[in-house]
Amino acid sequence: MERFLKVLIADDSEDDALLLIRELRRGGLRCEFERVENAQGLKASLNRQDWDLVVTDHNMPSFTSSEALKITKAVQPETPVIVVSGAISDDVAVNSMKSGAQDYIMKDNLARLVPVVERELREAQQRSAHRAAEKKVAYLANHDVLTDLINREQFKVHLEQALTSALNHGVEHALVYVDLDQFKIINDTCGHLAGDELLKQIGVLIKSILGEADYISRMGGDEFGVLLMDCTLQEAIAMAGRIHEAIKQHRFLWHEQTFTVSSCVGVVQINASSSTVEELLASADMACFAAKDKGRSYIQVYDLNDEDLTQRRDQMHWASRIRQALDNDQFVLYKQAIVGLSEPVCHYEFLVRMKDGERIVPPGLFIPAAERFNLMTLIDRWVINHAFAYVQNSLKAQKNVPPAVQHDNEHQAGLYFINLSGSSLNDEVFFDFVKECKTRYSIPANCICFEITETTAISNIESASVFIAEIRELGFLFALDDFGVGMSSFAYLKAIPVDVLKIDGGFVRNMLDDAMDLAIVSACNAIAHSAGLKTVAEFVENSEIEMRLRELGVDYAQGYGIEKPRPLDD
Repeated sequence: MERFLKVLIADDSEDDALLLIRELRRGGLRCEFERVENAQGLKASLNRQDWDLVVTDHNMPSFTSSEALKITKAVQPETPVIVVSGAISDDVAVNSMKSGAQDYIMKDNLARLVPVVERELREAQQRSAHRAAEKKVAYLANHDVLTDLINREQFKVHLEQALTSALNHGVEHALVYVDLDQFKIINDTCGHLAGDELLKQIGVLIKSILGEADYISRMGGDEFGVLLMDCTLQEAIAMAGRIHEAIKQHRFLWHEQTFTVSSCVGVVQINASSSTVEELLASADMACFAAKDKGRSYIQVYDLNDEDLTQRRDQMHWASRIRQALDNDQFVLYKQAIVGLSEPVCHYEFLVRMKDGERIVPPGLFIPAAERFNLMTLIDRWVINHAFAYVQNSLKAQKNVPPAVQHDNEHQAGLYFINLSGSSLNDEVFFDFVKECKTRYSIPANCICFEITETTAISNIESASVFIAEIRELGFLFALDDFGVGMSSFAYLKAIPVDVLKIDGGFVRNMLDDAMDLAIVSACNAIAHSAGLKTVAEFVENSEIEMRLRELGVDYAQGYGIEKPRPLDD
């Protein structure tokens, strides 16, 4: 099969050039060629077009093969060069090869020409493919495959450079974070192909608005980062407004369906007061989330004095700590006794804490962050795994307890209460996880009582009812915690299949001093009993409250007056 080559010949003899071309054609190589006689002609031809091969005579009146090599490597460094000579010493030939010539051929042995050319073309093709692969790898390392924008890591490189110029030279820049509002709806409704296409279009849209010196990156998911170079805060706010409005006006068409898209935008100034790249990104992320909290389709400028942003910064810190604690198994379980008021039985509630070295972090510090950043289901999973393992070991230990000791409440088999979050109730695979844990640990289901707050159950009543019913079918019990906060919730007892009501401690704590609180506790207990449910009074802080609860007929009591939470091993 013939191959077509573009050959540049540096030779002062037209006859010798034609001999070379004829030899190539006889070998099946079809050629387009040009002949030059001097350095100026060679340089001009190399600058005018790319050549597959340069063949140069060794000795010409106006210049030599060494000069031809130097010029070729300077203009087209990857083009193979073959030196042809009537007479050449070994030293000259070796120097030519060291200077970059691929081979040298004697004019009286042109039969070598075609094999040498074919070899060099193969090697050149391999070199070209290798360079293309390296170039592609380097490109992919710095770019997002989907949108063709620079990726997060490359964006951070530019952000670092901008921060350096701000710190060293006082130049102002701005970081803009863009989060699409309707992306999940489109992705879930129309599929991932539609979501991918939307991201591509938004990337192109934002890029078209920016200046030549600015940078845009897909930071992950449906989030874009924009670095505005040499830009004041007011200019950045104006640009954020343009981006926000352009996205709002964009119409996404997919299979004859038209969708509108909006965005939340966070803006952070980069100046001499800025600290680190990670802090800038975290600040932009916080501002963006704050915009979401204010109703979406909003622009939020990061301000250190903003209380909402300060709270979010603290929560983001805790969210990071929570992820580390989950990865490193740095949570710990506590338990608190729930004692019977009319029968000698002791149940326990599992309570989760976080370890910080030797310090134990109470839940009030990290639970709000876990709820805000969708980490509660992961914590719930950790608690269930470790709680089930503890119950399994406790039940095994009880089998070895002498009968005389079994009368001690500490060793009586009671219920173990485990709190669940609302996010776990809405997690499609969480029920399967509980079911799998039940099988793995082989514990009686009726010794576990899961609990959720009343407000969580009511706000998710449909999914909560289904989840609770499925859990109870496995043999587990279920409790409503903090019951009584909303008296209208009594009507929901028929719809929510539970076994235990835990009366909100806010009423219990003040029931001796507040007649209304006492009436609410009494009503909760009476209605629960009429529905066939057991009752637990929370926040029982002294013996007087405990005694009054006995008089009301409440079944169980829990609180600091009964027992403070303590580690499982205590």
